Amino acid sequence: MLDFITDILSTPAILIGIVALIGLAIQKKSSSDVIKGSIKTVLGFIVIGGGAGILVSAVTPMGVLMEEGFNLRGVIPNNEAIYATAMADFGAATSMIMAFGMVANIFFARFSKFKYIFLTGHHTLYMACMIAIILSVAGFSGASLVFLGSVSLGLIMVLFPAMAQPFMRKITGSDDVAFGHFSTVGYVASGLVGKLVGKGSKSTEEMNLPKNLVFLRDSSISISLTMGIIYLILVMAAGSDFVTENLSNGQNPIVYAILTAIGFAAGVFVILQGVRLVLAEIVPAFTGISQKLVPNAKPALDCPIVFPYAQNAVLIGFLCSFLGGLVSMGVLGVMELTLILPGVVPHFFTGATAGVFGNATGGRRGAAVGAFINGVVITFLTLWLLPVLGDLGFANTTFSDSDFAITGIFLGYLAMLGKEAVILGVAAVAALVLSTNFIGKKTAETAENI
Repeated sequence: MLDFITDILSTPAILIGIVALIGLAIQKKSSSDVIKGSIKTVLGFIVIGGGAGILVSAVTPMGVLMEEGFNLRGVIPNNEAIYATAMADFGAATSMIMAFGMVANIFFARFSKFKYIFLTGHHTLYMACMIAIILSVAGFSGASLVFLGSVSLGLIMVLFPAMAQPFMRKITGSDDVAFGHFSTVGYVASGLVGKLVGKGSKSTEEMNLPKNLVFLRDSSISISLTMGIIYLILVMAAGSDFVTENLSNGQNPIVYAILTAIGFAAGVFVILQGVRLVLAEIVPAFTGISQKLVPNAKPALDCPIVFPYAQNAVLIGFLCSFLGGLVSMGVLGVMELTLILPGVVPHFFTGATAGVFGNATGGRRGAAVGAFINGVVITFLTLWLLPVLGDLGFANTTFSDSDFAITGIFLGYLAMLGKEAVILGVAAVAALVLSTNFIGKKTAETAENI
């Protein structure tokens, strides 16, 4: 029986399926809905795992090609890839932290002025994974790891949406929807930069983009093309003989580069399909629970929620953020530091969103400059995150978005002072959040606008 329970808790797909089952049952759904929702949740996690495997197989050769072609060690930030790499050792802890972290989110939303329920399931999963890694490296294990990790995750899930909400009100024109995507620091930076540089600048939506560039709004196409260019450069730099003998199994290097790039995009596509399956079931389960337990709660939704408000800014933001990543990579090279290569996935989603935030406060200039700053921010924060990830800090990939880096740096550098420092740090943040329920609404609104 103990082995049976252990196997369940160590299998993320089954564990989160049980969470979905409990959530749907609490809402008194019909037996058919409970069964369907639980199985689809498990199926979604299995699809995510399959997509992550495809993506990792496409990312891994990059380090080899860079080392051979340029004699450089590079890290490609990608949440899906680092998650897949870490699941073998941290799968059970990640699942437990995710499950109880969602409960902690409801608790902090209920007993503080930050009424946000974070509903972006895949980012919750990746953040739970990173917290599990860092706390494990710090020496925590078992119940203490799960409890401290869950509290940390719950706090993060209310604090970052609170930071973004002043900008969300400006973007959407209402206060009904919150923002739930863990690159908030980059988006807030973009919004603030937009205020500084965008005075008098017209909105991106007052301009017409060339029709021959519209196809780049399809993330699968833009990822394939950009990764194709990167792989072709790497293959040419490494040499056809090296690629043929060591990577492509005799396949033509150009064909190998193109197929690997499209394989990367395919991995992302499969993962997103799995995410949709999971979110279609797990989100309604927790939405129903939160509506009963947290009055006036706002749903914090994934970054595409803002894309319709400034569609031109989406493309501008992606291109400018990627440019910021390239420039930052050059600076790191000059400084002889670990190269952080601009990953297409993070720069597409975070860059596009940063463009919308920058446009809301500073028009075209705000979108362009703000997204460029986002590219710089996620590059350097990722660099500073590497030392706290233990052995995974030496992998060819890492967590890509700014909030992962901020959280990891906070917990990781506290851990360098000792386990007690981590506990005190998390407890202090929790006390501050809960105190907002007692010191008045004005304090909470002030904290949101910091």
